[in-house]
Amino acid sequence: MTTDPMKPRSAEMTDGPSRAGARAMLKAIGFTDADLAKPIIGVASMWTETMPCNFNHRDMAAFVKEGIREAGGTPMEINTISVSDGVSMGTEGMKGSLISREVIVDSIEVAARGHSFDGLVVLVACDKTIPAGAMALARLNIPGLTFYTGSIAPGIFDGKKVTLQEVYEAIGAHAAGRIDDDALHGLEDAACPGAGACGGQFTANTMAMALEFLGISPAGLSESPAVGDAKAEAAREAGRMAVGLLRDGVKPRDLMTRDAFDNAIACVAATGGSTNAALHLVAIARETGVPLTLDEFDSVMRRTPILASLKPGGDYVATDLYEAGGYALVAKELADAELVHQGARNIDGRTLGQIAAAAAPAAGQRVVVSATEAIKPWGGIAVLRGNLAPDGCVVKLAGHDRLHHRGPARVYDSEKAAFQAVQRGDIQSGDVVVIRYEGPAGGPGMQEMLAVTGALVGRGLDSEVGLVTDGRFSGATHGFTVGHVAPEAFRGGPIAVVQEGDIVVIDVENRRLDVEVSDDDLARRKTQWREPEPRYPTGALAKYARTVSSASDGAITSPGLEGSVW
Repeated sequence: MTTDPMKPRSAEMTDGPSRAGARAMLKAIGFTDADLAKPIIGVASMWTETMPCNFNHRDMAAFVKEGIREAGGTPMEINTISVSDGVSMGTEGMKGSLISREVIVDSIEVAARGHSFDGLVVLVACDKTIPAGAMALARLNIPGLTFYTGSIAPGIFDGKKVTLQEVYEAIGAHAAGRIDDDALHGLEDAACPGAGACGGQFTANTMAMALEFLGISPAGLSESPAVGDAKAEAAREAGRMAVGLLRDGVKPRDLMTRDAFDNAIACVAATGGSTNAALHLVAIARETGVPLTLDEFDSVMRRTPILASLKPGGDYVATDLYEAGGYALVAKELADAELVHQGARNIDGRTLGQIAAAAAPAAGQRVVVSATEAIKPWGGIAVLRGNLAPDGCVVKLAGHDRLHHRGPARVYDSEKAAFQAVQRGDIQSGDVVVIRYEGPAGGPGMQEMLAVTGALVGRGLDSEVGLVTDGRFSGATHGFTVGHVAPEAFRGGPIAVVQEGDIVVIDVENRRLDVEVSDDDLARRKTQWREPEPRYPTGALAKYARTVSSASDGAITSPGLEGSVW
């Protein structure tokens, strides 16, 4: 049996008399000798019936496989899990969300190694699947790419475009008596009209754009909506491209350079993207071997203005950006302002500068503006340190103009307790809501706080309070919110010894997060603190809690590459 020189890994699985047993099993499911003589390209999908985000993965995987066959490869589809943030938000199930990122990476790695794939296409959509796809490609470093299966269309309610963000905020408004049952139910019915990931510049769309700027996702293929002919053809092209990458010997780590990471951070800054990008880009860098710290993340944010008016801080949704000119339009404005490394390459063979030069803005579009018309002079995220966060934390700046808040701490040892307090009306103007023991190890799983932040917005308190947590936030969150506080409470960070009524200061201009308690008093409190019992003594969550790194280190469970350790 002859083998193709493009089978550097799969030949071991398929070729020669000693592999007759493997071929027999593969023939049982329809593969032929001709199929097995071609390069084997894995297609990793994350179809699930628990959310709209990944609901089109079966269809998209079929189109990717068509493209692979057209280009002379043989596709083999594998599946892994996903956990819906939007569905599990505010429940115990949310603890599985960030953990799912590690499970996805590990499962793709094991399947790809176990079946000797020559290349790989990873279909991504829901929040954790996107960084997981990039992490798996970096870890394996075989020719491949991520393919974002698209954003959901906006819903229409009372003549306005709405997303899941408005539903969570309406829950708070309903609890405060500001809207009735019919209004809440009507919004619930309208907000999510079909398949696709959440429609604002929340975590999914933030990370989809970031991976294109990082170079590992093909330029122009991700931004088309989840439903429609454009996405089907994009999927076929992704399949064809994967075979081309194998032919040309292009590997993920060739593209994911330090310049490319700076570009990815810049697009997050320019679009007011999710704070989760800080967590995920650091994690991807660890797998890639590129040193990247929170402070370096912050330095890009400081120099990059917000240029796109996208929800939750702006007016438009992902489909509006697509119609305005897509991700290339963001690249164009950043390149014109000399805010990106234009020589960094994309998986499609072009440089970011070439992609930017080819941008075609729609006439009269106002979704993206030039740097001379910037919405804000700095990016939508800042990194703070101080006696409350010695190892760093992130604060969201998009969608509001607040840079300072000082107020008494209202302390809760879980997200659920804080949500109940907001719903009861316990939180007052000026307060700082402190939610702890929700970090990577303490949660475990670093829950998102959309239920709490949405409830605060619904009660009209988002412009009057601060929120500080060792957990994290949904990309749909807005307000003066500080997350990823490190070290986390479970591991003895200062947030563990904050007491009710302590004065907490959020000072963005000086990049500080402090509690007005002396070093001596903090040290005394620390001697009296005892690590709580783990919330899960056995199983996957217990294993994760024992092995996960700090949020400032990407909350990863893999050791990563040596070059990325800091």
